[in-house]
Amino acid sequence: MDLKNLDIAIVGAGYAGAATAKALSRLGARVNVYERAREIHEVGAGIGLRPSSLDAFRTWGILDAIEAVTSPSESFEILTATGQRIAEEEWPEKEAFGLTTRFVHRGDFIDALIGVLPEGMVHTSHRLVGIDDSGDRPVLTFDDGSTVTADLVVGADGIRSRVRRELFSDAEPVFAGEHAYRAVIDVDAWHGLPFDDKLRMYLGHGTKIYALPLQHRGQISFDITALNADPTPNPLDTKRMIIDTVEGFDEAIVAATRDLDMDIVNIRSVYDIDPIDVWHSDDVVLVGDAAHAMCHHQGQGANSAILDAAVLADCLAAADTVAEALTRYQALRKPVTDGLQKVSREGWSEDEIDTVFPGQKPGELAATTKE
Repeated sequence: MDLKNLDIAIVGAGYAGAATAKALSRLGARVNVYERAREIHEVGAGIGLRPSSLDAFRTWGILDAIEAVTSPSESFEILTATGQRIAEEEWPEKEAFGLTTRFVHRGDFIDALIGVLPEGMVHTSHRLVGIDDSGDRPVLTFDDGSTVTADLVVGADGIRSRVRRELFSDAEPVFAGEHAYRAVIDVDAWHGLPFDDKLRMYLGHGTKIYALPLQHRGQISFDITALNADPTPNPLDTKRMIIDTVEGFDEAIVAATRDLDMDIVNIRSVYDIDPIDVWHSDDVVLVGDAAHAMCHHQGQGANSAILDAAVLADCLAAADTVAEALTRYQALRKPVTDGLQKVSREGWSEDEIDTVFPGQKPGELAATTKE
């Protein structure tokens, strides 16, 4: 297959789209990315980049650009609500790749990814309204009436993917039965709680708190995730409601929660999707959340998207046809992400779930709380 004569259109310029654009443009293909928003940005919060993801960046020649906006971490702790250690573990994969997990602010991460793409590759203000895959080459139609024809279309358009709905599955996102409250705060607002290179997860009855240090910024990414029966995608929860979720936690955590500036708190209901059977046709393929959106408890959403991009690029480089490459890509990635989707749903004990969703069991909650 002559990759240098391949026209690739990527729908979506988030983590999945930007990573895929970098991976595929290195093959020599002509790549264009179409993003619905006028500006590309991410809501402020922190994420962890695993060594396997960093290894992909190293292969693509952009590791320095990513490391410049990250902090390294060697281990993570799981604690009780009041701060007693339950377990401490080193991050996996370090020995395999010679790299350690790094923490990054979402906004810095997407800026770094977009920043390593060639000028003019990303086209903003392009909202996809239709895709026709009935001919020799798929055709994209955007809301301004413009169309794009490509040899390969990559749907990187997120959990509510238009590409997925039109071609592969009309299944709706599934409510996970929880609300997430996220903010990035200065370490001075952390009320003396530990601030080093460790991710800390505090466990309370029906609430999990993730404290992810952004040492290079002097900040903490503060995430409170609590069981909640309200499926409204963007709920209007009050500060009082958020404070109530941390009742019984260490007083410093309660104080940090009381001090939150509600103008910087991102509030959302948590959704994922059920595993779908098919990710691709002969010339259209899904990556990232469009293919396998998952709850955030395992911290694998962004990492899975990056590995999708890496594997897709490898499959295209090795195959004789696009169709062959897409078949191989799904065969390699789907078993992995199916497993991650499943384990990411199993974040609560039976008694915690029963207080909010009587009669439900761990692992059944998302399957029975559809939007």
